[in-house]
Amino acid sequence: MTTTLTGRSIAFLVANEGVEQIELRHPWNTLRTLGARITLIAPEPGFVQAFHHLDRADRFPVDLRTTDAVASDYDAVVLPGGVANPDILRRDSATHRLLREAHRANIPIAAICHGPWTLIDAGLVANRTLAAGPSLATDLTNAGATWTPCRVHVDDSLITAQGIDDVEEFTNRLIEMLVPAG
Repeated sequence: MTTTLTGRSIAFLVANEGVEQIELRHPWNTLRTLGARITLIAPEPGFVQAFHHLDRADRFPVDLRTTDAVASDYDAVVLPGGVANPDILRRDSATHRLLREAHRANIPIAAICHGPWTLIDAGLVANRTLAAGPSLATDLTNAGATWTPCRVHVDDSLITAQGIDDVEEFTNRLIEMLVPAG
């Protein structure tokens, strides 16, 4: 049986500046190749400027503003990392609302690298175990979470990973969560 995500809709939630390109493009391309419909959501209309670490990379058109997004329209929400991206996004109240809606509806949320910073500000990490870049360990602990040195970790409907070296396994775990059993 071939894996297909036809009919699935995935939200990629990012700031307009600073997303790590591989953490955006790898899951995006993989999920789209499997038939998923991808929506790029950001606080402002226009474009998202991606980066390769500290160097500017490609720009991507925004499909929808965070203020207009509704979690129930999606089968999963992906929070790519980069340092600047989640640091900007974590200050957007519409992002917090969207993530809380997804959490309440048990919609998978997948966050990689610094992406969990946004989850902290949305109030979604207490009593959870998360993988993230090691520099987030103290922030996660202070927010009531347990940081794990595992490369990728699944805690119910929350998938987290440490960074770019884990993007393939991170994407595969999300696919496993989205493909119906059987």
